[in-house]
Amino acid sequence: MTLLDFLRIFVESLVGFTALFVLTKVLGKSQITQITAFDFISALVLGELVGNALFDPEVGISMILFAVAIWGTFIYVTEWFTQKFRRTRTYLEGKPSLVIRRGQIQRDIMKECKLDMNQLMHLLRDKDVFSIQEVEYAIFETDGSINVLKKYIYQTPTNAFFNATPRETILPISVISDGELLQENIAEIEWDQSQILEEIDKQGLTLEDVMYAEYHKEEGLYVMPY
Repeated sequence: MTLLDFLRIFVESLVGFTALFVLTKVLGKSQITQITAFDFISALVLGELVGNALFDPEVGISMILFAVAIWGTFIYVTEWFTQKFRRTRTYLEGKPSLVIRRGQIQRDIMKECKLDMNQLMHLLRDKDVFSIQEVEYAIFETDGSINVLKKYIYQTPTNAFFNATPRETILPISVISDGELLQENIAEIEWDQSQILEEIDKQGLTLEDVMYAEYHKEEGLYVMPY
């Protein structure tokens, strides 16, 4: 291979990466966080299109972009159909399956989902359920995950159960990450940069010593050194 061949592969790799990145942004986060069977096929095909094009000297940048654009259009149109026409969702995205109903395993539904007991128990353990006796309902989602509603006796008590007095929910704000101040986050809190550095100094640390720090309105600054 000549230097020009290496340069061609580099340029086509960069173009392919950029095109796929832009396509992912256009299609939205659902392509990443909710992988359905159709999304999985889409990812394989897009990767194959770009991968094959990189090592074929007869395939130029325009062909890579055209292939990505065509397949991206297919994905976009499919997503549009599922949003506009509810009945198409079952065929294109699948539907959730109730694999445990009222504490009883639905064997027929498990067979339809190609789900065996070992896989079911693995998915339940991911939800911190280590005994099937704890489960009242379990729903096998289209992305391969499972959601569980425990029996009443095994459910975690909430503040409502104890009639606790309602309190404001406060979101902690990250202000330092890897020894660097996060200025955009500091602008959202009541403290300024000098107060944060002063608090760090009180703990015998410098900014470079801090791996992570977050500010809580009621609890102040929490600092985690390296």
